[in-house]
Amino acid sequence: MADGNPTPPWWLKPMNKVFMTVMKLGVFGNSNGGGPVILTVPGRKTGKPRPTPITPMVVDGTRYVVAGFPGADWERNARAAETATLTTGKRRETVRMVELSADDARPLLRQFPTLVPTGVSFMKRSGLVTGGTPDEFEALAGRCAVFRFDPVTGAGRS
Repeated sequence: MADGNPTPPWWLKPMNKVFMTVMKLGVFGNSNGGGPVILTVPGRKTGKPRPTPITPMVVDGTRYVVAGFPGADWERNARAAETATLTTGKRRETVRMVELSADDARPLLRQFPTLVPTGVSFMKRSGLVTGGTPDEFEALAGRCAVFRFDPVTGAGRS
């Protein structure tokens, strides 16, 4: 494992805004649940919608997301929120985010380098891992949050 106290690069927030604009145009649209999406959760203090781009991974038909930085704002907002919204192009889905225990997260983190290769380079640059091996990612269990997306009954998709 790399740096004990990683911080997001200075360019992350401006790049996320550009990326979300491109995603809203449907450039990265993907109907099978893979690929980047916009996660919107209410701010834990303001209640205002807080969007951020994420790349979920799909394992056995279930979607998960790994927080790229321990203590990221979206991670803390997700813990405080009852529901969140996933948006791909014009398609929106309301979900409940369930944080996994470290033990439950370990096998998913091992799969992360294969399922989300773009996330590996990001986490290398952030200092969380050095080589990007499954062992390094598994060692992040309990440090980097892993959330499961559960559909919200009756909320549907639009």
